[in-house]
Amino acid sequence: MIVLPLALAQFVASYAATTMTVAVSAVAADLGTTVLGVQTAITVFTLTMASLMVPGSKLSDLLGRKRCFLAGLGVYGTGALLASLAHGPGMLIVGYSLLEGIGSALMIPPIYILVTVTSPDLAARARALGVVSGAGALGAAAGPLLGGLVTTWLGWRASFLLQVLLVGLIVLLALRVAEPPAPPREKRFDVGGALLSAAGLFFVVFGVLQSGSYGWLVSRADFAVAGVVLIPAGSVSPVWLFAGIGAVLLVLFFVHVRARERAGREPLVPSGLFRDRTTGLGLATQHVQWLVLQGAFFVLAVFLQEVRGCDAIETGLLLTPATIGILAASAAAGRMARRHSQRWLIRIGFVLAVAGLVLVLVLVRADSGVASAAPGLFLLGAGVGIMLTASANLVQSRFPDSAQGDISGVSRSVSNLGSSVGTALAGSVLAGTPHLGDRSFALALATLVVAAVAGLVAALFLPAAE
Repeated sequence: MIVLPLALAQFVASYAATTMTVAVSAVAADLGTTVLGVQTAITVFTLTMASLMVPGSKLSDLLGRKRCFLAGLGVYGTGALLASLAHGPGMLIVGYSLLEGIGSALMIPPIYILVTVTSPDLAARARALGVVSGAGALGAAAGPLLGGLVTTWLGWRASFLLQVLLVGLIVLLALRVAEPPAPPREKRFDVGGALLSAAGLFFVVFGVLQSGSYGWLVSRADFAVAGVVLIPAGSVSPVWLFAGIGAVLLVLFFVHVRARERAGREPLVPSGLFRDRTTGLGLATQHVQWLVLQGAFFVLAVFLQEVRGCDAIETGLLLTPATIGILAASAAAGRMARRHSQRWLIRIGFVLAVAGLVLVLVLVRADSGVASAAPGLFLLGAGVGIMLTASANLVQSRFPDSAQGDISGVSRSVSNLGSSVGTALAGSVLAGTPHLGDRSFALALATLVVAAVAGLVAALFLPAAE
């Protein structure tokens, strides 16, 4: 029973991250703003969620896992309600971008902590994580389809009201969840560490998101602030300015962590977390998995709508084979965990994902048949479904219950960063081509193939279970 509300919450958070992409024009027209204004709201949502994931996870130790989960749901539901009542872009940003982002950062880490601490063994944990990971991937994949259906039939506000209703149902189910007692922890919150980590991640993610407008290496346009051109077109991309600021802040964060540890005080995240080789490689594979998944969905959605002329509903339907693959793999997670090691599952998942991307790259063209993408998308979905569960299981299982708050926040932050990088990377490749078509589509997919191969290489270096 405990898995159902956790999986539903992960579904809602993932759905919110993708469903707005198909409602951009409708929202802009209704609120009297521009498409760029609505895209800014989506960007701020991503930034808020990714930046606060680690501090949000730490609060689960201070408030209690169940209490933090319920608090996150309350903040998220309030944000969705405000967004549904928005009469201008400001209220949309407060409700959707800020409150839903903060709510996601509070409720997502406890999901994975509660699954880990309530599972009696590795297979049971894999089965539960499979359901939760599958729900997250399903939400991300189904967001454009469900969002397109709801927006077309009932209007964009109904999409937020649907989230409010789902949050209400999740709260009722979660009230029955029996939380195991958490190990005693220091009750002081590391405010300095939280500010440094949040600001560092904010600038890194913000920088990555700028690649779609300015490119990765050479700036395609002038970068100006308040009308003053800081970086002219043709110079180094502003991506590196913001990423550099973020990197400096994250270095300061690690210096701060070490200083607190030397003083005998508990930091936001213990430094020992990053010295474990298995954990580091497991987090790297998680990052690449979400990068490939979100990047592929973005590329295919743009190709289907801009090149083939599909609407949001048709696009969602054509992406369904990937959703089926994800759900099939997630459903078999527990059985696979009993028969194979987690590192073997991660490796085979990457092999299937690479094969799926290559099939899509070879078979899909502007004039190809409707079903041409189905085999590749199914393999991609199955591969991602296998390794999402295995990577989460591998990383979470490396630590005792007392450290679950620490690793869960880092894990979710790395995954969200992967989603942002995947969309930005694919978007920058598409934006860098003269016009959208088979060539731009092939270049973007080839880039994701390279990323998936890099993930496979990382998986090959995973050590055997100790």
